[in-house]
Amino acid sequence: MVNINLKLILVCLFILNFIVLNAQKSDLYIPKDIKRAYKAKTRSFDGKPGENYWQNRADYEIHVELVPETRKVIATENINYYNNSPDTLHRILFHVYQDFFKKGNLRDFPISGEDVHDGVIIKEVYAGNSKIEQEHGFNTRRSILTISLPEPLPPKSNLHMKVSWEFIMPHVSNIRYGSYDESSFFVAYWFPAIAVYDDIDGWNAMGFSGMQEFYNNFGDFNVEITVPNNFIVWATGVLQNPDELLQKKYLDLFNSAKQSDEIINIITKDDLSKKITSGKNKKTWKYKAAYVCDFAFATSDHYLWDATSIVVDKNTNRRVFIQTGYNQDSEDFYDVAQISRKAISFFSFELPGIAFPFPELTVFNGGGGMEFPMMVNDGSSQQRSGTVHVTSHEILHSYLPFYMGTNEQKYAWMDEGWAVMLPLDFQEREAEGYHPKEQLARSFSHYSGNEQEVPPMILSSALSGKTYWGTYRIASYTRPALAYEFLKDMLGKEKFNEVMNEYVKRWNGKHPIPYDFFFTFDDYLNEDLSWYWKPWFFDPGYPEISIGNVNFSDNECSVEIIKEGNLPVPIRLKYIFDDNKEDYEYRKVSIWKEGKDKVIINKRFNKKLVKIELDTKEIPDIDKSNNFKEF
Repeated sequence: MVNINLKLILVCLFILNFIVLNAQKSDLYIPKDIKRAYKAKTRSFDGKPGENYWQNRADYEIHVELVPETRKVIATENINYYNNSPDTLHRILFHVYQDFFKKGNLRDFPISGEDVHDGVIIKEVYAGNSKIEQEHGFNTRRSILTISLPEPLPPKSNLHMKVSWEFIMPHVSNIRYGSYDESSFFVAYWFPAIAVYDDIDGWNAMGFSGMQEFYNNFGDFNVEITVPNNFIVWATGVLQNPDELLQKKYLDLFNSAKQSDEIINIITKDDLSKKITSGKNKKTWKYKAAYVCDFAFATSDHYLWDATSIVVDKNTNRRVFIQTGYNQDSEDFYDVAQISRKAISFFSFELPGIAFPFPELTVFNGGGGMEFPMMVNDGSSQQRSGTVHVTSHEILHSYLPFYMGTNEQKYAWMDEGWAVMLPLDFQEREAEGYHPKEQLARSFSHYSGNEQEVPPMILSSALSGKTYWGTYRIASYTRPALAYEFLKDMLGKEKFNEVMNEYVKRWNGKHPIPYDFFFTFDDYLNEDLSWYWKPWFFDPGYPEISIGNVNFSDNECSVEIIKEGNLPVPIRLKYIFDDNKEDYEYRKVSIWKEGKDKVIINKRFNKKLVKIELDTKEIPDIDKSNNFKEF
């Protein structure tokens, strides 16, 4: 009888816990289209992929030639598309991103008139064995190419497609990619990519107007890139034929770097006048990449080339091959291979403590700062802090959105916020005098609470056309980065890494949405964090704390801290004494967990107190006039 009663009690407790946990999740607003996914069991309220979760896949075989003299890209792709959905598809949608430069198309950024062209020229399209004629079978609108299928594509089936196309690379408006001189190119957003068809929206028919970034299918890429002789190619994936391309000296250096902890200078200034590739004709560089969501490549005939490698998993001794290609005049890039090595080590072993997920990484010296699977496109910086910042930021994107296939077009904060927050400690360590946490707090304190500042859960696509350095930047980068940082601080680094590892384990190679992130943390911690998720991610508002009443009694000081704003933040209280010495009391953001708008902090001391101040250098606060009291 005792055993039966004990089992009954345990069952009741489990059911009660389940009911409470799911009731708590209703505190977060869930749109009806996302509710349908939970009803269909493609997602689950414990944050795991649902029992009916599915996603489609596209494998690409591409043959491409870049003609430097005309900046023309000429290519043909063969695609195997797998419809793993429960739906019959009557059409296939492609992204033709280069239509960003097409005359008359909508753009979030101004471009030079010299780069305006007729868009991507689609020369032929096949679906199965049927050639699709443009007059009846396909059309493009706002960078979306729609192919009407001659026969429907049933669930759990696949389709072979072939597309041939060409376009002209930009040479003035190099937004994320482009021509950096007559013979140096970073080629991205370049191939017609089948759009994602998912369990939330069906086809992702969102056109590309410049601000949006990634939401792509995972798949394998087999890409052959033809360039003139003596051009070096760096690309997503692993080079398959280095022995066919490189002279022995450079091949030996290339191979040795794959096992070296040292930086190997494959091409130096002295090598630029020498013959680096073999033979006299054009060269075809063959790359393969397994299960990635995009492909980019870069090339130059006069860039320096450094390489090294690093162990990222001590259990398997797995190494990542790191390369940099850069202009000899970019002085900061002589150190980028080493910075990249240190950043990958930091991410693999410290934060988030997840082994770098890809076999290779190349940082190319093009312009701006932009990420692609296994490829980074960075401009040069005059200060080490800028080089360290942009390099580590773009490398972190390897985890999100390329290992975790988040939808940046809707939820840019699900990867940009992490790419700001996770490298913060690394950046401060590697760039002396650089304090990125203080910059974050200052920036958010300035913008937060203004009319144009919106919470991250407002779709990033709805912010298209808004000020990049204002509305979009704060919602996608600054605010979520602070929320993640205070979350890490609240949980402690070890526990935070545990939960991040679980989140990545559940969703790598898949397409998580915000609720998968929220619910995974709740589930793993067995705790309802909606008190935190709701203000930081869903609600308009701002961070504002102040000092209220201060009382003294028997060498004890009692300080009232008032939460004037709705965003919970940590408290760092500084005590200044008459001997100019200082002392601090710190409370994590969880001090506001119970929903109070006032808390009391007590501290004992035997000195004369002359001033109390809220230290908000790394904590955002929109009004600092009420942050101190003098005695």
